[in-house]
Amino acid sequence: MPFDFKVSETRMANITIVGGGLAGLTAAISCAEKGARVTVHEAHSTLGGRARSTPPPYVTNDGTHVFYRNGEPWRWLVERGLAGSYVRLTWGEVMRMRFRRRGRLRSSLPAGYLRMTLLGRRRVPPDDRSFRDWALDHFSEQAVNDSVGFLGPVLYDADPARLSASFVFERLLRVGTPRFPLPTGYVLGGWGAVIDRMASRARELGVTIATNSRVTELPEDGPVIVATSLDAARALLKDQTLQWESGVSALLDVVLTPSQRDGNATFDMDEGGFVGHYSEHDPSLVPEGETLWQGQMPMRPGESKAAALTRLGTLYDLAAPDWRDRIRWQRDYVSRGRTGALDLPGFTWRDRPAIDRGDGVFLVGDSVAAPGILAEASINSGRTAANLAVELVPAVRV
Repeated sequence: MPFDFKVSETRMANITIVGGGLAGLTAAISCAEKGARVTVHEAHSTLGGRARSTPPPYVTNDGTHVFYRNGEPWRWLVERGLAGSYVRLTWGEVMRMRFRRRGRLRSSLPAGYLRMTLLGRRRVPPDDRSFRDWALDHFSEQAVNDSVGFLGPVLYDADPARLSASFVFERLLRVGTPRFPLPTGYVLGGWGAVIDRMASRARELGVTIATNSRVTELPEDGPVIVATSLDAARALLKDQTLQWESGVSALLDVVLTPSQRDGNATFDMDEGGFVGHYSEHDPSLVPEGETLWQGQMPMRPGESKAAALTRLGTLYDLAAPDWRDRIRWQRDYVSRGRTGALDLPGFTWRDRPAIDRGDGVFLVGDSVAAPGILAEASINSGRTAANLAVELVPAVRV
């Protein structure tokens, strides 16, 4: 049972939140729990941002999303009943995972990868060296290549070994350590269902949510939490320094008629791609007799979308043989700068754009100065900004 988080007995001056995605709704709920009056402005007709899901009959997330159950953000969602029902991979599903290595599928992780994640986990990587430079001092080149290939669906980058050693190794150990149960959790109904629950909870707490409401100038009647992409924040805050490294990936979602030859999650240790059989975990995502797959392939510098999708198609060939002949629905797209922050050597999450921008303005999202993997940074930053914003507004008895 979720805890009963009740609104404070006081009411405070208004806090404006620009953006109704995961970070914005986290901030709204956190502010409202402390008694603040909150208004959320979302420029689109639907809430969610990158956490949106498509409507039925084919419910697909905006990318190969999972939650990580071994982090504080997940606990925050669960305590409030916002995560809803979820599933984790069964032992049988884990045993059906496959790994493309040297062009062929294998059913087990390579020995060098296991030595790195199990025997080498006590090593402390530096912030100021690339993962490649540091890891080659301790592990084989093949193990290094295997590890960054496995992290494709976490980093969405074609050359993760260039990133900070501490940044990469932290993610490898949290996500890629072979132990059961795995830390990943699949929320039933897609991520859009989580957004729906968050919006309902926010409204229960008195939050006003306005969709199709684009903000072009900062309100002056109280603190403002900007919960948009860095691109949008640069324009709104008129601050060209709001930039950070992020990944670029081509994504392909397909609905297929089922086949007994279909596999499960397939990791691409050669090129960093990933294909997931999402309806195997949650049959409600598609009509009976159909199956949903989502895949991603990091795009190389200068690579076209078509070329990246061709490479992703070869991974689908292995995961779901003859998939092209069984397509019932599909969509492809590019996610550019919308896949979370990447820290280069010499930088940590603390060096990203600050949450507190001064003068009562705060910035939240997955590319700001907050810890956590992907969406975790959005939730962590939303909670931090809420605490800071509430401190600035006077409380009045209601």
